[in-house]
This record gives sequence, structure tokens and C-alpha cells, in this order.
Amino acid sequence: MSQPPSPVRSGAPSERVSPPALDPRLRGRTIVLVGLMGAGKTTIGRGLAQVLRLPFRDADEEVERAAGCTIAQIFEERGEAAFRDGERRVIARLLTQEPPHVLAFGGGAFMNPETRRLVEARAVSVWIKAELEVLARRVGRRNTRPLLIGKDPLEVLRAQADVRYPAYAQATVTVETGEIPTSAAVAAVLAALADHLVPLEPLAPLDPMAALDEDGLAAPPPITGRHDRD
Repeated sequence: MSQPPSPVRSGAPSERVSPPALDPRLRGRTIVLVGLMGAGKTTIGRGLAQVLRLPFRDADEEVERAAGCTIAQIFEERGEAAFRDGERRVIARLLTQEPPHVLAFGGGAFMNPETRRLVEARAVSVWIKAELEVLARRVGRRNTRPLLIGKDPLEVLRAQADVRYPAYAQATVTVETGEIPTSAAVAAVLAALADHLVPLEPLAPLDPMAALDEDGLAAPPPITGRHDRD
């Protein structure tokens, strides 16, 4: 039974980490960033996409574009269940119908087992992890997150960590960041992914209609050439 990958620490705040020589395989599949709110998935994702010369997608923004309204409005008018269903469908489309890109997930997206299965088949995933106190300071500067309205950010994050960390731990690699420059975090992600590269066969194009089941989820193709993990 293989062991889960060890966390990769990106160094002290004062350190500058140079990206490794880029392996072309880093551009072969979509890179999904997961983690709690405030982890820096969007900021790190944009930097990663720039270095790899890949498109960047933010799942929350894509959900808002598809719904024609903000996430806060979706929560208020339709509830969290409706948001999660739309999020699931949008992510399935991005992973099955778009070429490789960097995709930042919302904090709860990786909790869906079907989404995790699809990510495992069609992408590589990175858990962006930071101390809860650091995250609380970051998210406390904004009051636009529906799950934080009228609540203590640290208490919310602690509750989310208890529930979500076991799912995040299923990501391909874990990168522990903190209060470091974005460039150092990007370099740490690249180094972690490079350490876990294995020969990958190119993904066969999917027929969008054939790839979607009756619930709108993409059925994962057979996995070939992947490193088996529990």
C-alpha cells in the first residue's frame, strides 16, 4: 500500500525559491488547487499559470458567470445546495471540455466525491495549506464571503478544517505556504509537482456528450500510466 505524499514546505518568509527547470509534463494536465478560504489559491494559481503559460480559471468566477449572479446572491436566493450543484457541474465541464489549465477550486468543491474522482482521472491536484491563524487574518479583511457573515473567521476555519482536511489530504501533493511571497509559493508548487512527475500518457479528447452522465458529471476514463495512491 503506497503512502500519501509528504507535505512540501516552501521555506521561511524571507527565502526566495527559484522555480525548477520546467518539465513539459507540467503542462500536460490541468493543475487543480484546493484548500481553505484565504489559502491563496487564486493568487498562486495566476502566478503558476503565468510561469507555465497556461490559461487560468477560478471555479467561483466560472460559477458566477454560468449563473449570471454572484455567489453571495446564489447563497441568499437559492441556498448552498444549489450553489454546490452548480459548482459541481461547472467543474466537470472545465475538466472534460477544456485543454490543460490551472484551476483554483472554491474551498468546498473538493469535498464532493465525484469531483475528486474526476480530478484524479483528468488532472493533478495541489493542497495549498497554511496555518489557520494566517488564513483567519486574511479572510477577516473582507466581509463578502457568505460563510463568514456574522461569524468569527477563526472559528469557521477550525470547523472547516475538521471536516475538509481529510478530503484535501487526497490531493496529489501538499504544499505548506504561509506568509511568504507569491513567487516563493509558486516555486514551491512547481517543485512539489516536479518531484511527483511520472510518465503520463496524453489524455484522449473526450466527446462532451459521451463524457457526461445523467447527472451532468463527467465519467472518468481509464487511468493509464498514473502513480497509484490510496
